[in-house]
Amino acid sequence: MPMTSDEIRETFLSFFQQREHLRLQSAPLVPTAHDPSVLLTTAGMHPLKPYFQGVEQPPATRLTSCQKCFRATDIENVGNTLRHLTCFEMLGNFSIGDYFKEEVIAFAWELSTQGFGLDPERIWVTVFGGDEELGLGADEEAIELWQKVGVPRERIVECSREDNFWQAGPTGPCGPCSELYLDRGLDFGAPDDLPAGENERFLEFWNLVFMQYDQNPVNTLAPLPSKNIDTGLGLNRFAAMLQGKESVFETDQFWPLIELGQELSGRSYGQDEATTRALRILADHSRAMTFLVADGVVPSNEDRGYILRRVMRRAIQHGRRIGIEPGFLPKFAARVEQIMGAAYPEIVEHSDAIRKWLVAEEESFGRTLEQGTKLLDELIAQAKREGEEGLGAEDVFRLHDTYGFPIDITREIAAEHDLGVDEPGFEQLMDQQRARARAGAGGKGATGDGLRERAQELAGGAAFQSEFTGYATTAQETTVGALEAEDDGRVLVKLVESPFYAAGGGQVSDSGWVECADGDCRAEVLDVLRVAGGADQVVVVRPERGALKPGEHVHAVVDRQARHATEANHTATHLLHAALRRRLGGHVRQAGSAVQPDKLRFDFTHGQALSPDELRDVEDEVNEWVLANFPVRALTTTLDEAKRLGAMALFGEKYGDVVRMVEVGDGSFSRELCGGTHVRSTAEIGLFRVTAETSSAANVRRIEAITGPAAVRLLREHDGALRDAATALRATPEQVPAEVDKLRVRVKELEKAAKQGAGAGNGALDVDALVAGATEHGGGARVVAAAIELPDPKALPDVADRLKGKLGDAAIVLGTVSDGRVHLVASVAPALVERGVKAGAIVKVAAEVTGGGGGGRDTMARAGGRDPEKLSEAIDAARTAIEAALQG
Repeated sequence: MPMTSDEIRETFLSFFQQREHLRLQSAPLVPTAHDPSVLLTTAGMHPLKPYFQGVEQPPATRLTSCQKCFRATDIENVGNTLRHLTCFEMLGNFSIGDYFKEEVIAFAWELSTQGFGLDPERIWVTVFGGDEELGLGADEEAIELWQKVGVPRERIVECSREDNFWQAGPTGPCGPCSELYLDRGLDFGAPDDLPAGENERFLEFWNLVFMQYDQNPVNTLAPLPSKNIDTGLGLNRFAAMLQGKESVFETDQFWPLIELGQELSGRSYGQDEATTRALRILADHSRAMTFLVADGVVPSNEDRGYILRRVMRRAIQHGRRIGIEPGFLPKFAARVEQIMGAAYPEIVEHSDAIRKWLVAEEESFGRTLEQGTKLLDELIAQAKREGEEGLGAEDVFRLHDTYGFPIDITREIAAEHDLGVDEPGFEQLMDQQRARARAGAGGKGATGDGLRERAQELAGGAAFQSEFTGYATTAQETTVGALEAEDDGRVLVKLVESPFYAAGGGQVSDSGWVECADGDCRAEVLDVLRVAGGADQVVVVRPERGALKPGEHVHAVVDRQARHATEANHTATHLLHAALRRRLGGHVRQAGSAVQPDKLRFDFTHGQALSPDELRDVEDEVNEWVLANFPVRALTTTLDEAKRLGAMALFGEKYGDVVRMVEVGDGSFSRELCGGTHVRSTAEIGLFRVTAETSSAANVRRIEAITGPAAVRLLREHDGALRDAATALRATPEQVPAEVDKLRVRVKELEKAAKQGAGAGNGALDVDALVAGATEHGGGARVVAAAIELPDPKALPDVADRLKGKLGDAAIVLGTVSDGRVHLVASVAPALVERGVKAGAIVKVAAEVTGGGGGGRDTMARAGGRDPEKLSEAIDAARTAIEAALQG
């Protein structure tokens, strides 16, 4: 009976655990804050980079793990080959300055032959064969060690630098490697085939990296002071080998997903190329989206969210193409949970959130797919009629920008018709759009002055780590252990003990001052920087009098007022998070925060704006918890125990085996892993008041709020404004809303009378009927698309303005016919422009149907056409384009 994937995983990890390796849990697919080099975890060693770089102290010098990985570069290969996957598991064993080549080669041979039962006569290995540029010969040490464990010299193949020399970049740690291959025999190749060649006879299953050099500059090597080992064995490909399967999709982890696809589609794997490809894509992508959502990623048009959306939409498209009825993504996710939930409990824990996001995206993109596919089919037919080799950039960009149709799907469908896509032209149009967005945003970039890097160097050169005492005190007698003056007058200071909180987890750093014990110097604290992966800190100060010196005894004092206000806001974010999850559902997860003395900002995953009732309920619940005066406790416990208790973890944060958990009351409603500072009881918050609820990104909402004295000041300002309005209206404060409504009615009556009296020609138009016909969309958006009768087409913008005043955040398209020509106008509220609805693009879609053209601003545009009979069709096309843009 061949090994299952679960048995392979456990055999590997147990083998190394028995040989003094610490077994690590898989890190999330979202890298932690200290590794901004990748969007998603792409290799087994990625979460361990700080250990290999010496930035953090490893929990042990021998480690082993099974790491879930994601490689976006392979998305388009999935389905076309037997082995490419986006989401896969990587087994590895690691030595950080402990054992080296002899031990790892012996381990690999023993586990391969005895643990996994591979025939020793069928195992070949490759070694580094040398490189003139590097000044290195063949790795004779590795050759000798492989022969020592029993591999004959004729099965040890020397390979080039390209195949058997590992380096993360042009400079930095690097070294030779050895790869293990299984010989499948002459049924799969020729007698002269060799490992690392272009053949199917030899399958590579394990890579051993001997990290022993530092390359700096390029092609110049120096020995590393501490040699390391990094290995990787791809579990899914290895399972195909052990289970005797040609493809990873026929192994025990994937075949149940293939069977589900067959059941839902009524088609069979292998019946034809298109069906087999679609079933493979569904199997891989459903795993990928399940794990990505479980790790906190939500679909959007940027970064990780775009990668998730891309695999979701690719799966939806291929599922539809083989006849699967809508609503299938959650079924695939449930099957993934059945297969892998025992090994990865996070996909079980977040099953509700996974289902919610998959359902929402499938419903949204299903409509987009129908609209975009229809237009794409027309473009393909036109290209073939005209003898074109591919689709033009403007057409592809319109599919993407107006209909939300991804270019990768356009490319795939076009390729099936032997047509290309003008991708350089498309990218040029995308760059122009991004430039317009950047110009409109007017954002500020980072200073980039290298201060953090110099702080890291200062900390690395010191012989101690600063002890943070700020949980217990805001005033500390301490010593300046090291310092470095900056050219601009700032000074980097390393304190032996520090009460200052270093910015992290959304909380800003403390302010305060450092005074010499003898009173002859004082410096203002400007910032506190986390270094060494958060394990250490450096304080940035500006001297006010005198000068700090190494060895100086000092008083380090935190600005208590600012600290307490920050603590109140930080505890309030925990309460807000809990209230949102209670009111909206378990899919709500923190997606960023900013905790300052004057306010708090909390980003969370949710697909639509909160209604007034929802927002009021959330605010009321937070204030009820504040008034209840619940104690707030910070406890130190194990990560496993915190998870057992249901503690929420911060998205993208890294946690060790021992964690700090903050709970409110008995912890039943708020328990989070958090390194920040908090009030001692909820009553210290005083008052919680939401000031804004907006969109932060696609499927991410943002709440801004204030607490304590700041909230009281705001309420007093609002009371004053209400009293002033009541005085002006000669009414009581309670009567102000009714009096304002009366004024609005009167103003509308006067406006109507004025317009009719001015002879605009549209007095007979029933604007209220148009308002009543508006369709509602998510996030409070309203859409009106209508053909109307007007004696004077110049009055179209005026009618649009009147509708805009009645509808709020709306997208409006109106058309009329005059003197045998079509006249069109589009008006889009700024809030909907931010969601991707552009008046110029919308009116252009409508105008093209009538044989015309036009354009304008994102908020207002006009166009004309030559075919009045197609006005109704043009209005329908505009409505479809608006809805597609709103659906993202």
